[in-house]
Amino acid sequence: MNPQAISSKLDLLAFARTVLTTEADAVRAVAGRLGASFEAVVRTLATCPGRVAVTGVGKSADVGQKIVGTLNSTGTRSYLLDATRAVHGDLGMIHPHDAVLVLSHSGESEELMRLLGPLKELAGPLLAITAHATSRLARVADHAIVYGPVVEACPLALAPSTSTTVMLALGDAIALTLSELKQFRAEQFAQFHPAGSLGRKLAAVDSVMRRGAELRMAPATTTVRAVFAMARSSGRRTGAVMLTEADGRLAGLFTDSDLARLFENRADDAFDRPISEVMTRNPLTLTARAKMADALELLRRRKISELPIVDDAGKPVGLLDITDVIGLLEPGDPVEAPPILRLVGPTT
Repeated sequence: MNPQAISSKLDLLAFARTVLTTEADAVRAVAGRLGASFEAVVRTLATCPGRVAVTGVGKSADVGQKIVGTLNSTGTRSYLLDATRAVHGDLGMIHPHDAVLVLSHSGESEELMRLLGPLKELAGPLLAITAHATSRLARVADHAIVYGPVVEACPLALAPSTSTTVMLALGDAIALTLSELKQFRAEQFAQFHPAGSLGRKLAAVDSVMRRGAELRMAPATTTVRAVFAMARSSGRRTGAVMLTEADGRLAGLFTDSDLARLFENRADDAFDRPISEVMTRNPLTLTARAKMADALELLRRRKISELPIVDDAGKPVGLLDITDVIGLLEPGDPVEAPPILRLVGPTT
């Protein structure tokens, strides 16, 4: 059939909205049907000494993979048990302490029915998510969340659509309720997400900051010229020098912008005077225990490029440079990176 002929007979947006509202209405209806069985499933999983094996067939298995990911990332150890592979040896991965969560809209899938007996023998509690209370799965399970009748969004009522959306939403509800019950914290979430911007935002500042030989530091009594004549350390380039008091506490910060202003104002005499006279006094700081999200907010809100990190005594122990965290800033956040020092200053 000609694609143009199809589109001329179908209001695409109206149809898409019908799909979405059909699935959304089903999720709302299922939320209203939740009862004691949901609580029983959650409490069983919360006290499970082993892991949670999630299994299903076809699209239910795909949903199971996502549920496994959500459980693992929110503090409940889990793995996917492929139903077909299970009956050909993968049942060996099951431990008696493991709970099993079986996903099946009909509750009658033949592949899963073959698994129920062995699972009851090899694993701990058998839990289920299904649409039918009278199905074999619901009858065999120790606890079954029965979400009841739903109308598939597929016009032919053949392709799993609403039913898989409901299963997915129930999986999220289980995982996040478990997370609340266990008082799962952002620090733990960060441990499970070390890669990507999400994990770095939740990480502590000391996991990202520059330290040791990468820092540029000098006494505040040193002249500007002497500071920039000092031997440079190797490592990532930064456009800020941290200036210290005699006791080692942070006294101020001298940045690209400060150097640029000296050139712009033709303040040649300032280069042979103490850098304390032109440094930024009492700069914003954070401790190494602070979260990267807090550091990013300071960089964004105050439009700064460098953020000193100090210990409890106020002594500098690290530095956050905007170039190291640029990928974590939200789109549209201002970035200040004066180029003057990179052009005229000594290179590493």
